[in-house]
Amino acid sequence: MKPIIFTLVGIDKPGLISDLAKTVYGMGGNWLGSNFSHMAGHFAGFVQIDLPEEQHPALIEKFSKHPDLKIHLLPGITEHPIEQQSVQIDIMGNDKTGIVQELTQILSQFNLNIVKFDSCLESAPNWGGELFKAKTIITVATDFDLETLKDKLESVANDLMVDIEIQ
Repeated sequence: MKPIIFTLVGIDKPGLISDLAKTVYGMGGNWLGSNFSHMAGHFAGFVQIDLPEEQHPALIEKFSKHPDLKIHLLPGITEHPIEQQSVQIDIMGNDKTGIVQELTQILSQFNLNIVKFDSCLESAPNWGGELFKAKTIITVATDFDLETLKDKLESVANDLMVDIEIQ
């Protein structure tokens, strides 16, 4: 078995995930993880599977002909773990143009790897606008100064609340 990753996007309709899962299973693959979202009328996501290496070309061929989805496949990379810990950061505050760029730039300045980043806007009538919410998971060295990171993230906006928790 060898890992393979695929990304997909297409107009949403019932049965898309079932169709993909059936294909993977039928080729002897194991569905390891996935993340899907409905955005602006489209269905988008990514999936990690283990699949016998000799089946990779057949899967690529089959998925390239999918009638409803554009699918891109990549071989998986074997990870070599190093001494790090996972940290979850929850962020909430008034939305402003460029907030994601500012937050991710700070993470980049500290040379931190973003493992997962989910964000959304919610109506905040009491605040007079849109409320920005983000949840990100990063990896940091075990001796990394999380308080300095929190202070730097909160400096993006006066009303920004940041909660950091070691996983």
